[in-house]
Amino acid sequence: MKKYSILFVVFLLATQACNDDFLERSPQTEISEKDFFHTADDLDTYLYSVYNFGGVGIYVEDVSTDNTATTGVTELKNMMAGSPTAANVTEGWTWDQLRKINYYLDHFGTATLTEAQRSHYEGLGRFFRAKFYMGKVARYSDVPWYEKTLTQDDPDLYKGRDTRTTVVDKIFEDLEFARQYVDADASEDRPGAVTKWVVRAFMADAALFEGTFRKYHTELNLQSTADKYLTLASEVADEVITDGGFALYNTGKPESDYASLFTSGSLEGNTEVILGRFYEAGLLNSGWWGYMFGNYEVSPSKDLLQTYLMADGTPYTSQAGYATNQFVEEFADRDPRLKQTFAYPGWELINNSTYAQGAGIYIQELSRNFTGYHQIKGFVNNTDTDVQNNLDIPLIRLAEIYLIFAEAKAELGTLTQGDLDGTVNLLRARVGMPALAINPSVDPVLQAQYPLVAGGQAAVLLEIRRERRVELALEGYRFDDLMRWHAGERAEIEPEGVYFPGLGKYDLTGDNIDDIILLPADAEIPGEANKEKNSLGKTLVYYRVGAIGTEGATFYLKDGEHGNIATASDLGTFEEPKFYYRPVPQPQVLLNPNLTQIMGW
Repeated sequence: MKKYSILFVVFLLATQACNDDFLERSPQTEISEKDFFHTADDLDTYLYSVYNFGGVGIYVEDVSTDNTATTGVTELKNMMAGSPTAANVTEGWTWDQLRKINYYLDHFGTATLTEAQRSHYEGLGRFFRAKFYMGKVARYSDVPWYEKTLTQDDPDLYKGRDTRTTVVDKIFEDLEFARQYVDADASEDRPGAVTKWVVRAFMADAALFEGTFRKYHTELNLQSTADKYLTLASEVADEVITDGGFALYNTGKPESDYASLFTSGSLEGNTEVILGRFYEAGLLNSGWWGYMFGNYEVSPSKDLLQTYLMADGTPYTSQAGYATNQFVEEFADRDPRLKQTFAYPGWELINNSTYAQGAGIYIQELSRNFTGYHQIKGFVNNTDTDVQNNLDIPLIRLAEIYLIFAEAKAELGTLTQGDLDGTVNLLRARVGMPALAINPSVDPVLQAQYPLVAGGQAAVLLEIRRERRVELALEGYRFDDLMRWHAGERAEIEPEGVYFPGLGKYDLTGDNIDDIILLPADAEIPGEANKEKNSLGKTLVYYRVGAIGTEGATFYLKDGEHGNIATASDLGTFEEPKFYYRPVPQPQVLLNPNLTQIMGW
């Protein structure tokens, strides 16, 4: 059986529904309940229009975080470096999705359904409404709550913002209903459909977000209610772990099992994947592109690389001289997930369509504003376009649920060694890493990164945050994590890259043979015939280096002719607490003066 995406099903159903009875059609701006909401199939078709889960783009969504450097434009980057106001920060205040969802909830009941089906389909609608509103709360905090289809003359169009507590209470009422009634087997013949386990995974994630946000954001004055959501997060995550029938993907290959989750053409039936996007080359292409590799807009940061532990479980940052380790040294004896996320010394490039050097053992390409590190997580290292377009995307994995459970329990101070062994330590075991103990030594680097972490289980909580950053690296989680942990100041960190102690020749492939040569910014690079070759007969790659802004430099080093690769001189200031939120766009306030601004906007 060919696999298919639910979006492809929508396309097929929509095109097959066309007929010549044009004059008998209802207006095309809105589906009429008398013409459409008759059967379960009708409801499925309508609901597909509100599916808005991610795709291949998740692999570049760590922009505006300490995980990556980016040359692209991002909202936070513009805010920190500019003069943001409600007149120029205007994205996100969109409500079309909610109107579609509420219209569905107002009319789905006209369909002929069993009682169980009715509850299932109501649960799906309420799940998507909760999902919509969690996005709005994360962005604006207080927003108007609507649970009906609004007409053009409805006075509620001009209501003000409901409080965060009001909206979040409503969100979790919707999620609780969906938790109870959405079918566990909804995706059996429709890969990618929302099931009870997708609902519960999302609910656990939402509860963790809200619980930690309330705990660490004192400006909300909601700390007293944080534990309610942290408890809920742990309970619902435990339901998924205990009753969902999922298991970590593990074939006993610690050097490749993790990476294969992100470059697979067939994740259907994968025991770790709770929700995926499934594609079929030639029918519905994944839309894969290789620019996440690290030479276009996004490249991984040294800060992320230094988070990975040594293979023996000790912090990399506790090693003598770690800050001046050169590229090859950085990958020696590390957590195997590092080499399954970053292009490492000796990695072979096959898919060379975008990269000038061609196929073969990859030599890091170094260029201005990029770190020199490259991302292979999600990178399809294959020249076959069918293979590229067949890429399935794991959107919710059991690994994330393990991390939600462990973090929530540690925040509550109730985490046990058994809890760790059944969650975090399974992730570590998959890649052959030592287990995490309930009372680890405090890592001063992590402590400095997250100074608000305190309490009896602070040390293990810091390590769980490390584990979350490593396991979910470059999957689009980091921004929300920093926001909920009240760690926005980490967005001010200027991303750095590979370290070079000075001018001269360097081995980047790990074979002890020089691959590149660094010259001063004002040096003249010889013609091709006069360039030096290494002992393999390969021509060295020539670069000119200097401090940021140096004319003639191919790429920048922090201290001019030595230091880490520098990508930015000043990212601006993260203004607290203002930048944890966004303003209601000024045009909307002019239309509805009841939409007052909060948090300094």
